[in-house]
Amino acid sequence: MTRVDSSDAPGKTAFCFPGQGSQEVGMGRALAQAVPAARAVFERASSVLGYDLAQVCFEGPIERLTATEVTQPAIFATSIACLHALTEAGVRPDYVIGHSVGEYAALVACDAVDEAAAMVLVRERGLATAEAAAASPGAMAAIIGLEDAAVEELCDGIDGVWPANYNCPGQIVVSGTADGVAALMAAAEAAGARRALRLKVSGGFHSPLTALAADRLRPALEATQFREPALPFFSSTTCSLEGAAQIAPILLRQLTSPVLFTQSVGALRDLGVGTFIEVGPGSVLAGLVKRIDRGLQAISVGTPEGLAAARELLQHA
Repeated sequence: MTRVDSSDAPGKTAFCFPGQGSQEVGMGRALAQAVPAARAVFERASSVLGYDLAQVCFEGPIERLTATEVTQPAIFATSIACLHALTEAGVRPDYVIGHSVGEYAALVACDAVDEAAAMVLVRERGLATAEAAAASPGAMAAIIGLEDAAVEELCDGIDGVWPANYNCPGQIVVSGTADGVAALMAAAEAAGARRALRLKVSGGFHSPLTALAADRLRPALEATQFREPALPFFSSTTCSLEGAAQIAPILLRQLTSPVLFTQSVGALRDLGVGTFIEVGPGSVLAGLVKRIDRGLQAISVGTPEGLAAARELLQHA
């Protein structure tokens, strides 16, 4: 297996798997056309889901692709398709990490759970979070240009809103009730935030509002046999390396807890990771990694062009 270890891509390598928000019509199509193993992932996923996931990912419509119960399996399948393309290229990471639902793909990548079992869990997670959003409506907003501590202090002073995603320095996503998020956005702008942007999501994810989702998902998680990761699994929920005994509790806690991506990237850097390869649709995580530390190498592998760029990078290792 190849590891990135050069002046252009220093240190160890982490595969990072994106979460909800990275979806776009056409995702995975070109890679599936170029790599048969990637195409097969969509076929297997469709058999589990009971509908043609490839058609939704490749052709849309965007309204269906952005429905929570569809988005999560779609991102998972696209990420696993990208993983197979990297595996065929002989690339193996030193660590794996996922952002929110991306942790499920990360667990497949480190062989802690089979792809089929993970697909069933992600399907159930998507349905559970959609149900929770309908039962407890909420909202989310990105707060840009304030220190983390300042946003945390604002949340502490407003009912019904909590930090949800620590994406990079100066960018925190908050989550909660519609009124709580609106009040937080106004308070953040008054405190000097460059921007407070309401996100196009169906609920207040990663907050106590999604506790119902955890209740529904618990039986499926408790029935799943997780293995010890064959590669180090770094959880962005706990910001630490985790073993088999903690996986199910983490995946439950993940639903109502913030994503500690900023902190996790910093911790992996301290463990010697210098290169982050985003395995899945889009390039959101690669962009965040570069904002967290410009000295880190970050590349996205969601298309044949991205895969080629990764190969070129590895040739210099």
